[in-house]
Amino acid sequence: MTSPPPGTPLPPAQELVLIDRELAQLDARRGYLLARRDWLLRLPAPASPARVEEASAPGAQNVLLILGAVLLAVAALAFTLVSWGSMGIAGRSAVLAVVTAAALGAPALLLRRGLRSTAESVAAVALPLTVLDAYAVYTVAAAEADAAAYAAGAAAVLAALWAGYGRVLPGLLIPLPAAVLTAQLPLPLAAVASAADPVGVGWALLVTAALDAALVLAVPGVRSRASVFGPAAVSAAVLGAGALLIGLSQTAAAGSAGAAAGPALLLAACAALGVGVAWREPSAVAASVVGGLAAVAALGGPARTVLSRDWAVVVFLLLALPLLAAVRATALPVAVRRGLALAGAGVAAPAALWALVPALGSLGFRIRVLGEVWAATTPPREAYGPGPAAAVTLLVAAVAAWWLARVLPRPEPGVIAVVLGWAGLFTAPALCGLPVAAVLAAQLAVTAAAGVCALRVARGPGYAAAVCAAAGALNLSVAALDGRAATFAVFGLLGAGCAAGAAYGPAALPTRAGGAVLAVGYAAGTVAALGALWGLAVSWWALPLLAVPAGAAALGPRLGRVRIPAEAAAAVVGAVALLLPVGEPALAALVCALAGVVCAGAAVRAERRGLGWAAGALFVAATWIRLSASGVAAPEAYTLPVTVLALAVGFQRRRRDPQASSWTAYGPGLGATLLPSLIAAWGDPYWLRPLLLGLAALAVTLLGAHRRLRAPLLLGGGTLAAVALHELAPYVVQVLDALPRWLPPALAGLLLLVVGATYEKRLRDARRLRAALGRLR
Repeated sequence: MTSPPPGTPLPPAQELVLIDRELAQLDARRGYLLARRDWLLRLPAPASPARVEEASAPGAQNVLLILGAVLLAVAALAFTLVSWGSMGIAGRSAVLAVVTAAALGAPALLLRRGLRSTAESVAAVALPLTVLDAYAVYTVAAAEADAAAYAAGAAAVLAALWAGYGRVLPGLLIPLPAAVLTAQLPLPLAAVASAADPVGVGWALLVTAALDAALVLAVPGVRSRASVFGPAAVSAAVLGAGALLIGLSQTAAAGSAGAAAGPALLLAACAALGVGVAWREPSAVAASVVGGLAAVAALGGPARTVLSRDWAVVVFLLLALPLLAAVRATALPVAVRRGLALAGAGVAAPAALWALVPALGSLGFRIRVLGEVWAATTPPREAYGPGPAAAVTLLVAAVAAWWLARVLPRPEPGVIAVVLGWAGLFTAPALCGLPVAAVLAAQLAVTAAAGVCALRVARGPGYAAAVCAAAGALNLSVAALDGRAATFAVFGLLGAGCAAGAAYGPAALPTRAGGAVLAVGYAAGTVAALGALWGLAVSWWALPLLAVPAGAAALGPRLGRVRIPAEAAAAVVGAVALLLPVGEPALAALVCALAGVVCAGAAVRAERRGLGWAAGALFVAATWIRLSASGVAAPEAYTLPVTVLALAVGFQRRRRDPQASSWTAYGPGLGATLLPSLIAAWGDPYWLRPLLLGLAALAVTLLGAHRRLRAPLLLGGGTLAAVALHELAPYVVQVLDALPRWLPPALAGLLLLVVGATYEKRLRDARRLRAALGRLR
């Protein structure tokens, strides 16, 4: 339908359609606006400026009240200090009375009108005014009195006045906390006024702390008022700590038991207060801990003055044992029980550590034996550090830890008991100054006991015993090197014990494995000691040392679950034997050959076939070393017969087992000739040896490729490439010298570009080559 020209009236039907369409759009728009209006009406109204002023009014009021109170206090102070002297006694009294009475009475009227903040501000001014009143009374009527004594009395009166004022006007928060804090001063100031000694000051602090604790724990309603509870509790803790420190310092400074009695009594009172607080308050475990420590200090302080430091530690440790026993005292409250137990542990742990460190450190003195083996030097008694008191401390602490291990379901006390018990028993003979033989015998017995414990006890304590036994064995081994008889006796007994432990089936595998390793080590040590006894040079010890890996290889499967650690330890001994004759080629060749025999014998077993490679390498090394030591210039005369025999044996092996690897069958035989000849060819200036070796390597390579054998192909190809490189090297050097200097880097860059551009293809070629080699035997 085409629209009519402008100004032309529409037909009625068409105009009716347009009007209906416009009305529909208007209805839709009206519905949207109504929905939007409802949503806006449901939103919370924004805060008005009036509301903002109301919210900020209390903050402004508090600022104004605080400033007013500060100004009034400053004015009162200035009046007292500056204008006081210009008034007579009557005027002074009248002014102070009127101002103080007005300041104390105004809060009552303000509270009735609901002006609490204003009442607090006025009360904050009234309380300092009472202090100024007390100062005024002192300057006018009591100027001759002792200042400290007057301050003590004034503090007591003010504390009582403020407490009563706070009780009369319970709506005020300031008076009661101020009364509590002021009440801390009378007794300490009275002690100072009476020229009391430090212990007397400590008693004043302690009594004040006790009163604070009684206020917190016994007075009803105090806990519900944080403004009173907090200051009282903090004051009790601070003053009690001060009394405790005074008692400890005076006990430490006391020179006799009589002088220590007074501080000890103060410490005992501190202990009673701490335990009493924990008895009434379930959360006051710290108070019980402090009480327990104070009790130990109180009882041990006098004893410290008559004993040496070492034995004083023993006394303190013995006093801590009853505190540890509190862990089972179910009749005591939980807070008291836990606190006393922690206090006992806090004393026992430092005491044990004090004894453990120097006791074990004294064992390090034995290292000096390594500088003079078999010199029979007996260390002086002073070399072992602390005396028997250290051993007693360790044993007492071990007994305490053992008892805790019996009553607590945790492994830590058992581990601690084992370590401390072993340390105490192991070091006790030396710390007591016993003869060397007796010391070694006793320490052997302790080491054996620790080993038995490691075998019979599971988990943490058992492993701790194993570590202790190993540490004791090593320390004994060093000590035994001081004499020949001691060396063989200790090494033999310890080796036998370790072997027995390794064979004990019910024990944990790590413990048995450690025993097997130590048994092998002691066997090697005994063999080396025999070599020294026979007067052999150190390099010749290698021959008897090879008996140790030979024995391990002979036992083999009979070693059971400890076979791997035993054979690993034996391998270490074998490696040491190979290193000893490094400076003597003839002896080194013999040792390598014997070591190869040991490996070959072990490789007879199916599970140790891999040692055949080691045997072959050792035989080849023995051959090369022997030939080099003999000055042989043509090694082929010696290696070719070996190669022929080895290849014959390999050929027979392949006939019986076509699946056998060519490396096993032909590798040792080919390597026995190709490798020595290659080494000789690189140092041969003539052409005949490289030519013959190249032809032989080419033949081996072609035979390996034809028979699809990996060992001949790779060994022959590698030897052929090495010979070719050796022959072409002079010409390559000449060519490189003739080329421009820029050409080699350019060729290298071009090579890298080509390899990078064809990287994926080269990678596929390498994979195909690896697959092809993998298909070879």
